[in-house]
Amino acid sequence: MDLGLQGKVACVAASSRGLGRAVAERLSTEGARVAICSRNESDLHRVAAEMRAAHGNVVLPVRADMRSKADIDHFINAAVEAWGRLDILVTNAGGPPSGPYAAFDDQAWLDALNLNFMSTVRLAYAAIPHLRATGGGRIIAMTSISALQPLDNLILSNGARAGVHGFIKSLANELAADKILVNAVCPGPILTDRMQNLFAAAMEQRNATMAEVQRVWTEQVPLGRLGAPEELANVVAFLASERASYLTGVFIPIDGGMRKGL
Repeated sequence: MDLGLQGKVACVAASSRGLGRAVAERLSTEGARVAICSRNESDLHRVAAEMRAAHGNVVLPVRADMRSKADIDHFINAAVEAWGRLDILVTNAGGPPSGPYAAFDDQAWLDALNLNFMSTVRLAYAAIPHLRATGGGRIIAMTSISALQPLDNLILSNGARAGVHGFIKSLANELAADKILVNAVCPGPILTDRMQNLFAAAMEQRNATMAEVQRVWTEQVPLGRLGAPEELANVVAFLASERASYLTGVFIPIDGGMRKGL
């Protein structure tokens, strides 16, 4: 299926590894011109070189910290300056620390909201004028299944990601007249560095082995396995495409059936 992404310009946040990189790679294979960002400049340029070599497409690396409004503005503006337009924004940021409510003070909550909620808000604010100028486009937020079904020991993520969903749904309603479609994908247990860190924390807290911790997660998934980053990236590419032209304001769990709600 031709997704109609050839020549489109996409900004994919936090994209030097994990889900962000998988999404950037997938959009690049479809012919999109992709701007990627990371706090780690050496990782960023290595990934950009690897993507260019693999796909033969233009990739723009921009150093940016998703906790900084100035960096976020620079990231979006750099893509527009390079290619003259913006068609797709994929918001993304690392997850906050795991733990119960008693482990966190006011500052921990402010940090989590700045990283996950405010980065989404700031990316959208920076991108929307350019999407309007293009005549429409896509905003796709990468959140978490924790925004739909709160997960144990992840109270910071449960709170911050739910706020992102409220913002995304509101944007979808407000931007529909501009032909800007706004959706979110909600990854469940997908094998990334973030997931490995959660496994390590659980091993320490429960005095358990890696196999025992992984079994706790996979037993909650009807498909009986962890997901691969590429499986999420395929869904994001569809949402970014011309084939998703009547889809806005939705939250798609990519979790192997883990979510129990209707």
